[in-house]
Amino acid sequence: MPDHHVMSAPHSTSRHHDVLIIGAGFAGLYQLYRLRRLGFDARIIEAGDDVGGTWYWNRYPGARCDIESIEYSYSFDPELQQEWNWSERYAAQPELLSYARHVAHRYGLREDITFGTRVERLDWDEDTHRWTVTTDDGTSRTAQYVIAATGCLSVPSRPVFEGLDDFSGEVYWTSRWPHEDVDLAGKRVAVIGTGSSGVQTITAIAPAVAELTVFQRTPSFAVPAHNGPNEERLAAARKRYPEIREHSRMSRTGFGCPEGMRSLAEADAEEARREFDKRWADGGLCFSSAFTDILRDAGANEIAAEYVRGRIREKVRDPELAEKLSPRTYPIASKRMCVDTGYFEVYNQPHVSLVDLNVQPIRRVTERGIVVGEAGRERTYAFDVIILATGFDAMTGALRAMDIRGAAGTLREKWAHGPRTYLGLMSAGFPNLFMVTGPQSPSVLSNMLTSIEYHVDWITRALEHLREHGLNRMEAAPEAEDNWVNTTNDLAALTLMPQAASWYMGANIPGKQRVFMPFIGGVGTYRQIGDGVAVAHYHGFELT
Repeated sequence: MPDHHVMSAPHSTSRHHDVLIIGAGFAGLYQLYRLRRLGFDARIIEAGDDVGGTWYWNRYPGARCDIESIEYSYSFDPELQQEWNWSERYAAQPELLSYARHVAHRYGLREDITFGTRVERLDWDEDTHRWTVTTDDGTSRTAQYVIAATGCLSVPSRPVFEGLDDFSGEVYWTSRWPHEDVDLAGKRVAVIGTGSSGVQTITAIAPAVAELTVFQRTPSFAVPAHNGPNEERLAAARKRYPEIREHSRMSRTGFGCPEGMRSLAEADAEEARREFDKRWADGGLCFSSAFTDILRDAGANEIAAEYVRGRIREKVRDPELAEKLSPRTYPIASKRMCVDTGYFEVYNQPHVSLVDLNVQPIRRVTERGIVVGEAGRERTYAFDVIILATGFDAMTGALRAMDIRGAAGTLREKWAHGPRTYLGLMSAGFPNLFMVTGPQSPSVLSNMLTSIEYHVDWITRALEHLREHGLNRMEAAPEAEDNWVNTTNDLAALTLMPQAASWYMGANIPGKQRVFMPFIGGVGTYRQIGDGVAVAHYHGFELT
């Protein structure tokens, strides 16, 4: 193995570390790789029994990435880029999990990961400048620094359905799908939820089940993936990977998405149609980047939305059903768009039906099925299986799930009315605690791998800086945090994004304060800001 693969720090079984990393997904694995090469004693604590993070937990039928595999991958090692063969344009969960396992094996990372252990509490000691990390097995470890690589979509949303425990059939949550095979063949199946996981599950299971009933509250805008074999794309990418990566790092979205250079207001109807047709034919999430004003101007947004609704009408034979599947209550791209592989066509099959929960709300689950409708006009659907595709407590869920006690209180208390961070990297009052792709960074509005690598590299350089200068405490300054929170909110307010009741806003979690959580300024802009902060001796951070 080349020298740059050799780890610089020995495997440690100590309960005292330089750095503890929470999570063995793509962020945690890369963070461990970087720190070990620099001689830090680092260890990952992982709740699951294997690496992979999102792609370990999310095994539901049809689960796959909505960023092209070529770019939803690590860029830190040119040899890794050349040797891994992505079989599809959009990789499915088994392949993504295999990739994570390959990375862990290739760089010898497993020996510094504690699996099957969940972090429950973090306590900061101001005298020693160390964190005590307590896990669910009762063990305590200490570390100079803690890095939360806990993921943006890792804590499931579990809405309460009256009577669910009474159901005599099978119940599955897409967010915690069983590791063993689930046989749905010939069964009557209900799917509740039509976000990304619901759309993928519905498309995948429709051919196998006897009856499929979809319970929809809010329809999704979905653009075609045009997924398929990847040999030609991969061969072309391997010849120009450095160029691809550099472009992605400075782009708005963090992947190779052609950005429209003019507003829709400047284009006539024929030009607009031609551009939308081209992007529809290309497939993928670049559709909403066709024009500069789609997320800023309501009129432009409606033109783009109506184009997609027209495409839905082309795909769904029943006009009434097509209308139910056509979003009209929020701006297009203000919720995460879905990338589909035949989703709308599913509804042309005679054994598939849709229940509009706005007209027939779920009243309760019974031993045999689901009761919907208003009192006196109830209807009961009988099922063998209920699948709940109800999403996640996004962005802040994993951090708030832990009892984090900093220099002046708990993180839960501080974030009761929404997250407060500086650059999405640290939160004032919680020294030496870093977040990878935390709230108020581009994270979920970008290619997560691009954003993960940037945050890991930034944190690693910061820890090197502290070590080289004999420092052992780093904290976001309150005034810098206030300015960044205001900046994030002000930028979001210039767009249509806050108009949607989305998980970007926390609107899917009852009682959660509605605030737009990601940084909408783009990956390239954010990178320039982050680099500038570091060059200016970590301006806005207190280093002691």
